[in-house]
Amino acid sequence: MKALCLFLVLVPAVLSAADPVFPYGAVYFRKSNPPPEDWERDHKTAAQQGMNIFRHWMMWSAVEVAPGKYDWSDYDRMMDLEAQNGIKAVLAEMITAAPEWAFQTYKNARFEAHDGHKGYQTMSGSSSTGGFPGLCLDNEEVRTKAGAFLKAMATRYKDHPAMYAYDLWNEGNTSGGGSGYMQTASSAHIPNEHRGASLGRFYCYCPSTAEQFRKWLVNKYGSVEALGKAWHRYSFAEWANVEPPRASGPNPDWLDWLEFREDRAHELLRWRRDTIRSIDKKSKITMHGLAYSVEYLPSVSANDWRAAAEVETYGFTWVHARKGSQPWKQFHAVDMIRAASRGKPFWHAEFQGGPLWMQSEVTGRPLEDARKPDERDLRIWNMISFSGGVSGLLYLRWRPLLDGPLFGAFGPFGMDGSLTPRAEMAGKLARWSNANADLWKSNPVKGDVGIAFVPESERFNFAQQGNTSNYAESARGAYMAFFDSNIQPDWVHIDHIAEYPAVYLPYPVMLSRKTAGQLRAYVENGGFLIRGLPAYFGDAGRVGQKQPNYGLSEVFGTAEADVEFTPDLLEKLTWRLYDVTVGGRFYKQAYQPSTGKAIGWYQDGSVAAVENRFGKGRTVLMGTFPAASYFRNQQAGTRQAFQKLLPQPQRLRVTDASVIARLHEGGGGTVLWVMNPARQAKPVSVQLNAGSWRKATDLWGNVRAEVKGSVLSMTVPERDAAVLRLE
Repeated sequence: MKALCLFLVLVPAVLSAADPVFPYGAVYFRKSNPPPEDWERDHKTAAQQGMNIFRHWMMWSAVEVAPGKYDWSDYDRMMDLEAQNGIKAVLAEMITAAPEWAFQTYKNARFEAHDGHKGYQTMSGSSSTGGFPGLCLDNEEVRTKAGAFLKAMATRYKDHPAMYAYDLWNEGNTSGGGSGYMQTASSAHIPNEHRGASLGRFYCYCPSTAEQFRKWLVNKYGSVEALGKAWHRYSFAEWANVEPPRASGPNPDWLDWLEFREDRAHELLRWRRDTIRSIDKKSKITMHGLAYSVEYLPSVSANDWRAAAEVETYGFTWVHARKGSQPWKQFHAVDMIRAASRGKPFWHAEFQGGPLWMQSEVTGRPLEDARKPDERDLRIWNMISFSGGVSGLLYLRWRPLLDGPLFGAFGPFGMDGSLTPRAEMAGKLARWSNANADLWKSNPVKGDVGIAFVPESERFNFAQQGNTSNYAESARGAYMAFFDSNIQPDWVHIDHIAEYPAVYLPYPVMLSRKTAGQLRAYVENGGFLIRGLPAYFGDAGRVGQKQPNYGLSEVFGTAEADVEFTPDLLEKLTWRLYDVTVGGRFYKQAYQPSTGKAIGWYQDGSVAAVENRFGKGRTVLMGTFPAASYFRNQQAGTRQAFQKLLPQPQRLRVTDASVIARLHEGGGGTVLWVMNPARQAKPVSVQLNAGSWRKATDLWGNVRAEVKGSVLSMTVPERDAAVLRLE
């Protein structure tokens, strides 16, 4: 600890160690960027602009330069500069970057793919540093060495005055070896077209992972005979005969393999947390994911709900240049992480601040679609995340990298660290967010409807079709159909649906018996459940002989009369729900109502939708997927039908659907956020379905709102927002 002791003696000006009101800053150091000669100046500039937090990539491969020999010099200086400038530090552990010597010492821990391919060390595109994708943490020797590095890091910095938090398991996914596995066909950075994660080369099949899988199976099945019966593979003589499946498909072995990978990934997340916590009892433990649980759960074990449960503060990466700048996309990500965080603080942990050049995700898209954002883009993007409830925000670069494929990307500051209009806007937002402490004491209200996240449904879609596009497009299409009418949809895990009076299941083609029981109890107790083709496939992917499966025919008040699994023929399916024409996709199930009432019809006259009363609740069953249709083609009729599905009036109504309104309530009072993503000013009125107000004060800009009871009228500037405290 010589460097730290020297710091305490030689540096007299250590600024306040108090936690920031609103953590606002950036990812700064990814060895070898930025250049060392700029560090002192950059820290002063950041502090002058109101930045109060920096995150650094603490790469194992850059620190443990030989077995047991650590070079902390760069990080020592970084931490000292932060303390001098009143900036807090978050250390992002990167044991996914293993030392070069470790690849040679532990050759049996290299990732092995389903086709026998062995992984090898490569450079990272995000830091231009070696050692990626790391080594398999299922290997006990490697895990011990990685654990020793984590303990050494925590020991060195736990008492440093700049120390704030550790960030674990970067982006919370196993793409690139994130927790001992890697999937190379799909990047952690999601394709722009949102078509669903696809099956590619799967890792890891090394002996250590195979042994972990057998332990998982012993815990689930108890005996090798029970496993053989469940898998329809009857000649396992002993556990040593059981290997991870190397062929995908909607079969019990592959479904178990997908579930195991997810379980094991989050076990290793807990191991990271507990290893660091064994040394440092006081610093925060954070992590951030991708906000893509509805697409990347099976392929790279990305489950925001599970990950958020293991840490104190959660967060997410959302880069508009990689996803597109349509407002619903960012909103759906923020809303997902808020739901997954379950009341914990959460950060927009990696936020775009500058352009993205020469990358496949941007090819063919307009320049203004986040490829080259200006300060007004940063302004509205910040406001969207703020309105969604984030409690911290970090740009994924403070200034751009100077080398590697991501040169020049993402930073609000210039290539040389100089101020730009984007950086000045970031500074304005940093200062404003920390000058309004009371604002963050209020939180987003509960949404008008919950969209259920059902993990086994997504896994089965992946296993059955080799990708998750049906599930992902159904889930996102439902979000869009509500969002486009300023109905606030919240994501809700299937285990938490009782918290919402109305729940939409986007793609429940496969459900477990346990989930079917949860749905039955939800409706019996007064819930309103909306869905189609539920549990056609049950546990282990087995088809139910009677549909709806698992006794859900009683809940929905109908039985199947006919079904067509012809997705290629149903892309332009239309049908009638209530009195409007809506779209459909994928499958076409027709019904014979019993206790239910027909409320929808296909063009051939067969029943397409049934409404039923069951217990204290109500259901609507649809035989096709209007949300998936809306994802592709935003039909007005489908949007109207989704409005009609709400069991109660929506909380907010906005006269211009392109303007988005969100309400916060709590210790900071009632605050209405009104956001205009358009490139021209918008006059708009917002009606609240409850309450009457006499005054509205804009906390952000100079928007003047006229208040008449429950209606507020205003003009919101282009790519800007009004943040109105209501009285």
